[in-house]
Amino acid sequence: MCVMTIKEANAIDMVSYLSVMGFVLAKSKGINYWYYSPFRQESEPSFKVNRHRNQWYDFGEGSGGNLLDFILRFENISIPEALKRLEQHKHLSAPAADDLPADPVIEILSVHAVSSPALIRYYQSRRIAMEIADHYLQEVRYKNGEKTYYALGFKNDVGGYELRAPYFKGSCSPKASTWIKNGAENLAVFEGFFDFLSYQTINQNQPVPLRDFLVLNSTSFFELQLPIMQAYKWVHLYLDNDKTGTRCTTSALQKFPGQFIDERCLYAGYKDLSDWHQHIGTAP
Repeated sequence: MCVMTIKEANAIDMVSYLSVMGFVLAKSKGINYWYYSPFRQESEPSFKVNRHRNQWYDFGEGSGGNLLDFILRFENISIPEALKRLEQHKHLSAPAADDLPADPVIEILSVHAVSSPALIRYYQSRRIAMEIADHYLQEVRYKNGEKTYYALGFKNDVGGYELRAPYFKGSCSPKASTWIKNGAENLAVFEGFFDFLSYQTINQNQPVPLRDFLVLNSTSFFELQLPIMQAYKWVHLYLDNDKTGTRCTTSALQKFPGQFIDERCLYAGYKDLSDWHQHIGTAP
């Protein structure tokens, strides 16, 4: 299968793409669409998309670019990986300035237990135990534009889903974190749900202390969820080994010394816990 070109990727309407990915529009004026920055927590939206140019600019940090630039920055992935993911969104062509349609959104058609062989193979390829997947994941059929797809769904606290398939990563609104309560005094925090599922798989036959779990589903929620984290005696951070993960971890360790614990030494040298688990898979 031929993967789309960089030119084709950047021809995808960024406003439509952000909507499909679960980013909520804060306001719009003419061709300018404003969002709260996906790169940090903020009280006023400073992330602007010029829909005529199909480019973004983050006034909080003075940087911007096209859709591919955004994905490379936000997802911290390679260009080939980004092009594969964008293949499913190629129908979201950038409109003419005088013919802007309503924003497309992912429409959930059905939610049920995971039964698709392709999705089962997908989570197995990421070394997630079937018992863990059956407990936390669902199969979500959804409509994106005029086409119907299916993906693994991980539910958040306000009824939205994080959606994953081999070459698709998205969300259905509303986008939020997932807080799993077990009555524990310790909390483990993960950036994405595959990190959480990897942790569960690794420890499914291990005698581990009781913990509650917080899956951020985006590091943009880190500051927002700090009050939840602060209520625990100890907070174990399993964030990504990238600039954003380091920034969030360092900030928490400095503000709350002794309460927050950086667990990334477990998977040093790997992108995240899920990446380490796929390649190593030994218990911590």
